Amino acid sequence: HSSLSQALKKSHARRARAHITFGMMRPTLGSLRRTTRNLSTSSWTFATTSKLVCEPGGTSRLGEILQSLGGSRVMLVTDGGVYGAGLCDAAIDSLDAAGLFTVLHGETVADPPESLVLEAAALARDEKVDAVVGLGGGSSMDVAKLVALLAHPDCAQPLAEMYGVGMARGPRLPLVQVPTTAGTGSEVTPISILTTGAAEKKGVVAEVLLPDVAVLDGDLTLSLPPHVTAATGIDAMVHAIEAYTSRVRKNPLSDALAREALRLLAGNIHHVCDPAKTGDKGKGERKARRERAEVREARSSMLLGSALAGMAFANAPVAAVHALAYPLGAHFHVPHGLSNSLMLPHVLDFNAADDTAAELYAELAPIVCTGKALRTGARALVSRLAELPHEVGLPTTLRDVGVAKGDLGMLASEAMKQTRLLPNNPREVALRDAEALYRAAF
Repeated sequence: HSSLSQALKKSHARRARAHITFGMMRPTLGSLRRTTRNLSTSSWTFATTSKLVCEPGGTSRLGEILQSLGGSRVMLVTDGGVYGAGLCDAAIDSLDAAGLFTVLHGETVADPPESLVLEAAALARDEKVDAVVGLGGGSSMDVAKLVALLAHPDCAQPLAEMYGVGMARGPRLPLVQVPTTAGTGSEVTPISILTTGAAEKKGVVAEVLLPDVAVLDGDLTLSLPPHVTAATGIDAMVHAIEAYTSRVRKNPLSDALAREALRLLAGNIHHVCDPAKTGDKGKGERKARRERAEVREARSSMLLGSALAGMAFANAPVAAVHALAYPLGAHFHVPHGLSNSLMLPHVLDFNAADDTAAELYAELAPIVCTGKALRTGARALVSRLAELPHEVGLPTTLRDVGVAKGDLGMLASEAMKQTRLLPNNPREVALRDAEALYRAAF
């Protein structure tokens, strides 16, 4: 046991990750068309979470997973809603059964502020935590990533110095992520987004934040209400689409993952958002049992699609949809997935005027426009994704979520601060373009 423990510690000091290296590709706008056609001969890098556990009910294995990582005192980061819904029960039971000491931090909120992360990290240090679990939506998982870094005994870097790409430095504590929504993909990304100051969002992006293990337990998503399922599902679709058209680090593996993610998400989102499919009232036992099995399978497919999209955009980063969505969350507390849904059709329409973006959208159209909706070409994709929010019952205009016309200029100015994201867009976005996009969404 002593030699195993030492080996585990050495392994975590190296922060093992699934990391495929072929150099690095950073195409310019002028070279994007060329690189999209010759990706297999370009140099590129791909990194992701080193281990996925894809299993309905897999949360019951959390204790043994943490033991294998050398954990004995575990902080479980979640939020009050997830905890109150009983979604932490299987995780806590598993940790208890494995004889692990558990510190519960259930204070996560949407768009988590810096202060929350600092308080959680201080608690973890006080309790001598040696492993961290994020269980919940993207906010809980983002907080868990930074707690794992800040609570490490050797961490001397303040949070304020970690913002940006590649600024955060390790080592960190062992980290396991358990998503309860099929949307953010945070369980497989090296990204943590926080609210700084009054209403600005900033990101910490560094490979040290990539989790050691992600547990994809579709059963944790079965109780999600339709509007949350719809918003998070479209969020994941945005990740896949923006990764596929990213100007930065687009590569054959991110493309393949984005396409498969979009297939899984587009093929199952209506099923998991249909109340008639998710309830047993008025059905015979045989039909109810069959439909429960179908919904369970569809939920697991959505969760896998979300993770694959997360892998794609973690390596070929997102762009203008996210840049324009962030100010809606920061200033109006619109959930992130819904913010993306509101801006998606308008940014797609804007980008489709660019020949390269239009060509890439046309490649994705057959994946999304299936069955009776089978259409081809870039405009088909734009039209289909403009229809989707209506079909799954989401708000479709900014005024629906409390934005006033006088706020549009402020939102545009705030969006232009997203300098990490806007350069990734296939078409350049100027301030006047951002203003026009918000007007179109209003």
